[in-house]
Amino acid sequence: MKSILFDLDGTLTDSGEGIINCASLALRELGLDVPDRKAMRAFVGPPLRETFQKFGVKPEDTERAVAIYRSRYVPIGMFENTPYPAIHAMLAALKDGGHQLYVATSKPEAMATAILERFHLAQYFHLICGATMDDSRDSKDKVIGYLLQRMDPSHQIIMIGDTTFDVIGAASHGISTIAVAWGYGDPQEMRRHGAIAVAESPAQLLQMLL
Repeated sequence: MKSILFDLDGTLTDSGEGIINCASLALRELGLDVPDRKAMRAFVGPPLRETFQKFGVKPEDTERAVAIYRSRYVPIGMFENTPYPAIHAMLAALKDGGHQLYVATSKPEAMATAILERFHLAQYFHLICGATMDDSRDSKDKVIGYLLQRMDPSHQIIMIGDTTFDVIGAASHGISTIAVAWGYGDPQEMRRHGAIAVAESPAQLLQMLL
């Protein structure tokens, strides 16, 4: 039996539209330039506060940027989102195979749970673990560390994600990662950071995990 940790944004659901729209609003409200949507894809996956600062938000303005982002994200943006094709079938097959499935995301936990419930994905997971609303648990390594305290230590554990944040966060706890090619990161960069394989589709990922 395996314990399989899944990232959310860019791995289970294509959440880019809502995230980019909300981050763009925050940058505009702070009087900053909004790059093209390709550049704004960098907001999908990493911790929000850290990414805002990379786009020119001053440290003292970071909480304001987050507040503006969430003012749109909670009622609208988090549902500008859709599960990737074949995700339901893959998760159902893994759960039916006796594996324990978990979500490990740097998105706030309440938001992640609401999204997974909206798209009928929550049913597959033993536990959904995300960030806190403050910065006490906002990175992938902190989320995974918190989750590991609530898991069966006898199981083989593997991480599934679409960015180097997933690879590095999992590796900090001695966990290997399979990269997915359909998300927002660079699979080859993930390989360079230690991903043990790259799955081109949910069907291929299922074969690897089984």
